[in-house]
Amino acid sequence: MKKTSPSSADLSAKIAKNIRDAIVAGELIVDERLPSEADLSEQFNVSRPTVREALKRLAAQSLIRTQRGATGGAFVNHISFQDAYPQQITTSTLLLSMNEVSFETACEARFTLERACAPLSAQRRTADQLATMRAEIFRQSQPGLSDEAWCASDISFHRALVDGAANPILSYQLAGAIEAIEPLMNMITFTARSRAEIISLHTQIADGLEDQTAEAVDKALVKLERYTKKLAADVLSRRKPTEN
Repeated sequence: MKKTSPSSADLSAKIAKNIRDAIVAGELIVDERLPSEADLSEQFNVSRPTVREALKRLAAQSLIRTQRGATGGAFVNHISFQDAYPQQITTSTLLLSMNEVSFETACEARFTLERACAPLSAQRRTADQLATMRAEIFRQSQPGLSDEAWCASDISFHRALVDGAANPILSYQLAGAIEAIEPLMNMITFTARSRAEIISLHTQIADGLEDQTAEAVDKALVKLERYTKKLAADVLSRRKPTEN
């Protein structure tokens, strides 16, 4: 059987993985300059365009940055949790769109994770985060607010709740749960929901956080989860074809 040579895309992916593994293992440290394209080309026995493609892959993941000039080149980047949010959101969105995940499953995951943040957020939320939640509640009460703007406001409200836990790992993990699942939930329930009902529950959450009462926050989140699941069940049942 004739062996096929790996494509340049396969080679660039392999090179990117090797460099990424070295960064994760600490063999390449933050701000360290990577070997030149010519040196990497020789090291991996590939063409410079293939090396260049590998570096583009790493830059797209915010693992490296490039600088021009005499002192330029590719350097190991300092990646923050905030820098990684978009990747987490994109991955979560792709997983939801490519796999048959039920509304019930997505809703359960999102609220279970968010409720885990409630005790921490009740103790650690800042005045700015609380103000953001109050501002979003006011925004949601405006009669002319579009469904798209409502969804954006809903995400901002819940992001403030999650970020109030002051735990960057939780915020990173929940970036996908909030910003990928929330639009899906809004897309299904927007025709049936009562904005007034959701605003009331949002207000209970904000009040609980202001009073530093985790139990009140958790209770409101449980009510919001039940309400959301009921809305989805009602909407999806109406979509089923009428049986003869």
